[in-house]
Amino acid sequence: MRTSLVLSTVMTALLAGAPLAPAQARPAASSTSYTADVGGFYTNGDHVHVSSTPPATASGHGWWVRVKGGRPGEKAKVTIWLQAKDRHGKWKSVASGSKKVKPTKGKASSTHRANARKTCESKKKTQWRSLIDVDIIGEADSPEKAVTATMTFNCGAGV
Repeated sequence: MRTSLVLSTVMTALLAGAPLAPAQARPAASSTSYTADVGGFYTNGDHVHVSSTPPATASGHGWWVRVKGGRPGEKAKVTIWLQAKDRHGKWKSVASGSKKVKPTKGKASSTHRANARKTCESKKKTQWRSLIDVDIIGEADSPEKAVTATMTFNCGAGV
């Protein structure tokens, strides 16, 4: 339902000629919106989460969803950074991953998303988020990145 609302809102803005601005990611939902000559897309990602099987590992995924236009075989380089808040309250990137993928139509399968993982270094309560960038291959794009909601886990990142 949320994807339909986002697509509807973005399509209305595109048809009206309005520029799309980046926005903070909502829980398990979209974040940055961007339009280019090749068509519109938005960046998406899930919350950072900790694996239920040993070893405990923080993980996050990022992907992109085409809103309109573009070529069917078009790909993008999706890069995701896992970030943990240090003792000074600053976000530090502790792991990253990137992958060249085709767009999805919502939640992405493993073949359509980038993944970043960081093994927990302790059981210290730590705040986590992910930063996601989508670069359409062969096209100019904007510098905006998606930021997922902050999650807190007993999973220290060593920062």
